[in-house]
Amino acid sequence: MSHKPLLVIVGAGSGVSAGIARKFGSNGFRVVLLSRTETSLQRSLEDLRQVHIESYGITADASDPDSIKAAFTQIENLYGITDVLVYNAAHIAPGDALSLTEQQLIDDLKVNTVGALTSAQQVIPDMVERKQGTLFFTGGGIALNPNPLYASLSIGKAAVRSLALSLAETLGPHGIYVGQVLIADHVQRGTFYDPDRIADVYWELYTNRDRKEYLFKE
Repeated sequence: MSHKPLLVIVGAGSGVSAGIARKFGSNGFRVVLLSRTETSLQRSLEDLRQVHIESYGITADASDPDSIKAAFTQIENLYGITDVLVYNAAHIAPGDALSLTEQQLIDDLKVNTVGALTSAQQVIPDMVERKQGTLFFTGGGIALNPNPLYASLSIGKAAVRSLALSLAETLGPHGIYVGQVLIADHVQRGTFYDPDRIADVYWELYTNRDRKEYLFKE
């Protein structure tokens, strides 16, 4: 099995996760992408392989704990121990708090928050044993300043921010770095919020390990 470090991204797509995969891949990492959609997954893998990044893909549903657990079992069996985990999955649904139903909030939280916990729990034991590893969570500025038109996402991002900060305190003594990037606006190529610019922040945090969260704001 390769001795190159392994990056796993849950919630792979063409935006932030693609930028992170390129950044870490170009710095010697193997990359495993998890995505719910096979078509999107294959497109992302093709883009990475065109720039000669060793990459693999597994279909998994971030809202389903059993699906996540099965995917990480497959990852460990095929590619080895995860060195860096990035949780990038989110369910973005418009709607204010008056129109939000209990079931919608529960269903959205399965992706926006619970899936992050499940994913982290799959890699934490090995990281604790080795006394090294990195967990990243893609957050949003709405965790700090809720958008009333996206009530469910605002709640989910606030919750995953709290989870990440809690994990940072708990895992720090074990040599594990936990960080998050709170992205304050829409990700779009050619703007301040270009995914490659955001990926540079992830790499900086990974290298320096000196901040629990970074507000990416113009």
